[in-house]
Amino acid sequence: MPEPAELSYAQCRELIGSGVLGRVAFADDHGIAVLPVNYSIVNEAIVFRTSAYSTLARLPAHETKGAAASFQVDHVDYDTKTGWSVLARGATEVIDDDDELAHIKRTWDPEPWASGPRPIYIRLRFKELSGRRLTAH
Repeated sequence: MPEPAELSYAQCRELIGSGVLGRVAFADDHGIAVLPVNYSIVNEAIVFRTSAYSTLARLPAHETKGAAASFQVDHVDYDTKTGWSVLARGATEVIDDDDELAHIKRTWDPEPWASGPRPIYIRLRFKELSGRRLTAH
């Protein structure tokens, strides 16, 4: 049977930086929501894009210091029953500074798979980063 193992911060950072699709979890007026997003990692923060009319666009406005949110990314091998999961926790904020946006676009612009314009950039600076790996004996 596979054994669970804690991942180091460096391992978590490497794994979260290797993906482009994850899930952002947050509380809104209707309770807890979990939504898939395409993302990038720029300056130790998760960056994703959304439309002006989405729930995610309203997320940072819920609190003055940004809304608390979590971000999860994983990989599973169903044949071997192994995989890993990384969880980032922090607060969200809309990125509206032109210099920061230009830096993100030059560094690693997240590319949404969903059609339609996604002009709003949101950042989740992770304050906690943890993970687990399930490996075969």
